[in-house]
Amino acid sequence: MALPSPNLDDRRFQQFVDDAKRYIQQRAPEWTDHNVSDPGVTLVETVAHMADQIVYRLNRVPEKNHLAFLDLVGIRLFPPSAARTEVTFWLSAPQEEPVLLPVGTEVATVRTESEDAVVFATERELVVVPCQLNRLVVQHQGEPVADRTADLAEGKDLLCFAEAPRPGDCMLFGLSAAVPHCAVVLELDSRVDGVGVDPRQPPLLWEAWTEDGWQECEVDRDGTGGLNRPGEVVLHVPGGHVLSRSGGQEAGWLRCRVTEPLTGQPFYTTSPTVRSAEVFTVGGTAPAVHAETVHDEALGESTGLPGQRLALVHAPVVGDDPPLLLQTAEHEGWTDWQVVPHFAASGPKDRHITLDAATGEIAFGPSVREPDGRLRQYGAVAPKGSVIRARRYRTGGGRAGNVARGAVQVLRTSVPYVSEVVNREAARGGVDGETVEEAKLRAPITLRAQERAVTLRDYEELARRAAPETARITCLEGEPDEHGSYAVRVLVVPQAVPDPGGRLRFEQLVPGDTLLDRITRHLDERRLIGTRLAVGPPFYQGVTVVATVHAFRGVDTDRVRRQAHDALYRHLDPLTGGADGKGWPFGRPVQSGEVFAVLQRVPGVELVDQVTLHPADPLTGKRGEATDRIDLAAPALVFSYDHRVRVIGDGA
Repeated sequence: MALPSPNLDDRRFQQFVDDAKRYIQQRAPEWTDHNVSDPGVTLVETVAHMADQIVYRLNRVPEKNHLAFLDLVGIRLFPPSAARTEVTFWLSAPQEEPVLLPVGTEVATVRTESEDAVVFATERELVVVPCQLNRLVVQHQGEPVADRTADLAEGKDLLCFAEAPRPGDCMLFGLSAAVPHCAVVLELDSRVDGVGVDPRQPPLLWEAWTEDGWQECEVDRDGTGGLNRPGEVVLHVPGGHVLSRSGGQEAGWLRCRVTEPLTGQPFYTTSPTVRSAEVFTVGGTAPAVHAETVHDEALGESTGLPGQRLALVHAPVVGDDPPLLLQTAEHEGWTDWQVVPHFAASGPKDRHITLDAATGEIAFGPSVREPDGRLRQYGAVAPKGSVIRARRYRTGGGRAGNVARGAVQVLRTSVPYVSEVVNREAARGGVDGETVEEAKLRAPITLRAQERAVTLRDYEELARRAAPETARITCLEGEPDEHGSYAVRVLVVPQAVPDPGGRLRFEQLVPGDTLLDRITRHLDERRLIGTRLAVGPPFYQGVTVVATVHAFRGVDTDRVRRQAHDALYRHLDPLTGGADGKGWPFGRPVQSGEVFAVLQRVPGVELVDQVTLHPADPLTGKRGEATDRIDLAAPALVFSYDHRVRVIGDGA
């Protein structure tokens, strides 16, 4: 039995004719005679017959030939991308000597009966530096620095800020060493004097002095309630933390600064106090990637001929910078070769190679005969007999690496004094490699765009090519009043992994500056002269659903409530919501009628009694008036915020 041939185009003669006649009605309405007797229709049928023959021959082309055609026009399968996250290593106890975690330290998720462990490896060396408190300094707004180290040693109650705190007042902690990328604990003994603030959201900002000035520290835990009670503050210090001199004293400085309160946020009426303080290091954070690093892989010997091709043992190759470090053994030792996208600009002495990341194939420069008969060498040729090795490359990647925050818990590489590990944010950026079917769909768009952005569809395709790990990208015409004339607005929705329970946090949907800069640079090189670019996130319209439903008799109302919440968050999701499950459409309004239908399909729900919608601000949490419809502007997406579902059961 012969293998089935792929049906690349299922249109036939009559469909071509009908399509042409419909197109004539749109573009040439004065042409009214579409009968077979019309000479123009005869020409249409002639062309349709020729197209039918071409389609028939195209459908006879085997898959391999079709891939060869794609290869000739420069279509390459996109390799997978590796997910990345930051993992924090917690020490079993504070140490007196630095703790070193080398590059490649492996951590993983917990292996279950149905899922294998997802392994990550650190991308840089991490040194957990011990420290202690050497100086305590306070500075009130507009006043000089005052050293309170001696008073602290005597156990006096020190005012952290001015008696009547003002925004800008700060308290500085001088550490004995700089602790970049480390987690430090500030153990404070305070009286409950800083009354007036919300302990869960105090108007304080913790910062560290770096090479670029003061940078915010992430607060992992604040057991003091805004310096209102004895407890610990756990801070994650940014990577640029350095020793510096302040008030004549050199130290690694951290500071706690009073900020302007948010609207409706209570403020200090009196200053909190500190009578004792200790600082010590309890961990550190390092970036990790979901990919296996291969070192010193032997690939064979050079033939000394142009165009030699070799294959890596492990494929696909995960994109990196550079994606592959190739070396050849020559008289002067190991020589590095540079990976380039093509040999068009390579000279005969340039040590250039190309790499097909999807297949792992390496190619040296070819020799091409010019019209005058001379041979031109594109890229250098490795000396005959020289050993070729892959010094380093990464393989793996894919969507499996997009794990939720807190999922990485296993330390696969034994490190002394490290008791546990965790990823405080979800791993993002993992994308599966492109399939042949996806490449076929992309090929016509790529050929039409030709690395230049003219239409909105071109901008969208090129932006996806620059950042394949993004979840959604769409392009709209920019508003002249806001973005200027001839502006293109590129809306970027980053990849986000829900927390356990299927809930997205608002900050997960804000793309990082690095991602936006990469897309902007890629599009800026390909845009038309005079076109303005505005690359950024969409506007997220928070939506709160308040509903009352009746459950069937004997049904667990708590289970119905959980399932109703899950259904609402799933439907009103910017990434996976909507009717087709591909994300809520940009600019599509939210109506109470469709929410009725979503809740009615929840198992155990007998009757949906009432549904109201409230516009909400995801940042401040404020809700608007109840309504039956929330309209969204063209560049807007929905964001589920604090749905409320009341379930009435037997006892109600």
